Order: sequence, then structure tokens, then C-alpha cells
Amino acid sequence: MTKTSPLDTDQTATVVISHHVKDNAKNNYESWLKEIIPVSKGYPGHLGVGIVHPVLGATVTYTVIIRFDTRKNLLNWMQSADRKKLIEKVQPYLVEDDLFYVRSGLDFWFTPEEAKARLPTKWKQFLITWFAIFPLVLTISAIADWLTTTIPINPSHELKVLSITFFVVLMMVYVVIPRYTKLVHQWLFS
Repeated sequence: MTKTSPLDTDQTATVVISHHVKDNAKNNYESWLKEIIPVSKGYPGHLGVGIVHPVLGATVTYTVIIRFDTRKNLLNWMQSADRKKLIEKVQPYLVEDDLFYVRSGLDFWFTPEEAKARLPTKWKQFLITWFAIFPLVLTISAIADWLTTTIPINPSHELKVLSITFFVVLMMVYVVIPRYTKLVHQWLFS
């Protein structure tokens, strides 16, 4: 089952894939992941892949998140003969079919599952993102400054910026945006 949204092709695109793996096939599935990930990385425009493993007692699905530089490159991978062959190979290990949806840019942050392809306007996405990132950058920068004056370390400017952006993105993806978009959901989708 595939869900897509009709968005621009010149921005980054993300596919979120869910696999409910049979209990007795988890080792086979893990081996399959080690086979398919390098193949996807070989396709033009590949930006990265992340895997969220099931949490014992809480979830049963693996979630695979793959990013490409453009929607076209992502769709080239998703519709490729290589991927089709590997999906056929994994089918015996899955409880359900290969389920995925494709989002472009940052839209996947703002789209609850029940919203189908309904997205907030770009200016609202901009405001929400800016209002979320500003206090994070301010706070994490202050913590980094405090650490560098308290602990006798002197990181390079690049290392400091790398650390700050890492923690800002980490907080945005896992803490702030999921809660913030629920809080402002009515306004965001009005």
C-alpha cells in the first residue's frame, strides 16, 4: 500500500517504510537489511537511511526512513528492479505487505497519519519551524558556551556548530515537532 503527496520534485524527499516482521524471521530480516541498505546507497541522490527497530513490549514494526536529494531520485529507487527483487525476497518474513509513504521536504514533520495528503501552508510550516528552532538554538548555544567556559576545552568553531546543530535536529525530530504540531494542530490545518 502506497501513500504519496503531490509535491515539488526539486526538494529533498523522504520515504518512511513500515515492516511488521514475523517473530521467527527477525534474524533473516536483519540480514536482509544489511543487503538492501548498501544497494539503496548506490542510487543517485541518496542522502541517508535510518532504521527504528521494534521496542520489546511496545512496538512490533521496523521503520526504515530513507532520504534522497529529490523526489525523482527517490522514486527511481523505489521503482527500481533492484528494490523490487529485494522486496520479493523479504516478503516471506513479513506479516503484512511492504507499507510506505513518500514526503518531500520537511512535510513529513507536519503530516499526521490520519491527514492523508493534507498539508499546512508553507508559511505556517515556516513559522512553526522557526518558532521551534529559535529557542532550541538559543538554549543549546548557551549550554555549549557554558560548557566551554566551565570545562577547560576549546573546540573549533566547526565542531561547536556541528554539535549545536546535531542536538537541535535531534530535539526537533524526536521531542519538539511531534508535540508542537499536536499543540497547534487546529491552527496549522485551518
